Amino acid sequence: MHNRDKPYYPLSAYLRETYGTKVYKITLDIGLTCPNRDGTVATGGCTFCDSETLMPLGFKGAMPIEKQLAEGMERLVKRHGAKKYIAYFNINSSTHAELGFLKEVYATALAHPDVVALAVSTRPDCLGADVVDLLSGISKDYDVWVELGLQSALDSTLELLNRGHTVETYKQAVERAHAAGIKVCTHIIAGLPGETEEMYLETVKLLASQNVWGVKFHQLQVVKGTRMEELWKKGGVEALTIERYAPHVAKALALLPPATVIHRLSGDLPDRFIVAPKWGANKFLIADRIIGIIKESGTEQGACYISEESGRSDESGRSDENLHGTETVGACNRR
Repeated sequence: MHNRDKPYYPLSAYLRETYGTKVYKITLDIGLTCPNRDGTVATGGCTFCDSETLMPLGFKGAMPIEKQLAEGMERLVKRHGAKKYIAYFNINSSTHAELGFLKEVYATALAHPDVVALAVSTRPDCLGADVVDLLSGISKDYDVWVELGLQSALDSTLELLNRGHTVETYKQAVERAHAAGIKVCTHIIAGLPGETEEMYLETVKLLASQNVWGVKFHQLQVVKGTRMEELWKKGGVEALTIERYAPHVAKALALLPPATVIHRLSGDLPDRFIVAPKWGANKFLIADRIIGIIKESGTEQGACYISEESGRSDESGRSDENLHGTETVGACNRR
């Protein structure tokens, strides 16, 4: 484990190890949409999503990248004394545009001397060879990662969510990124309609087998005005309680490689958008709950991970019997 203070490897530890100080994200909006909104592959967007929830607090509408950076830096300096930043293109699919435009906006953000990294949130079907080549070139001078929304390793669930891509599309995108030396952070959601805990952990195992650099865990958050809210009102989906969600993530962490960077343990959309569940706002309380379960079970990130090369679990030394003997974290699902 890289960070012995916690039983998992958080992004904050990676950034401090890499840059010697805390590094802060500045969310940037370049006015793009998604291919399942604009008719490229579908319309209506993901059934769980309202892109307004992604906008930073106090966002005033479209502004030049330089102004967005300046305002973000001013806010972070006042609150945290920040010195280094990540240019975080996080609104909708931030590669769903002409290559020349992407090259210009990324270069503008990276021109600021205090921006040390580029994070680009997008979809697997928006990561073609041309975009990969662009990001690969940037990665020669900057820390670069792409955040890919997968959500589930079941094509049937992706269809239900109106994602407009398949699991195979995701695998191919990860392969292209890795071949070009680009880090991949994958987003997944627990509590999706029709999915059991076992199905969720199969998604986690896929990420482990793909050896992705990072993972973002989310609970399904039912957002006002979405089709997911309509389904929730009809009883078609049940929002997870924190008592059910925390063990999901504890088990998931045990299945991931120890070196996988954990970017978040839960989603924390603003409460004004949320129908259910209502416990997501206090991410520190949620983290404490997950860590408590992990410590109680005597596991940690990577405890149940089996590398394809070795065919054995990680070097933690814990036996299958110990890992299977807890009620909370439970089995490694390897038997």
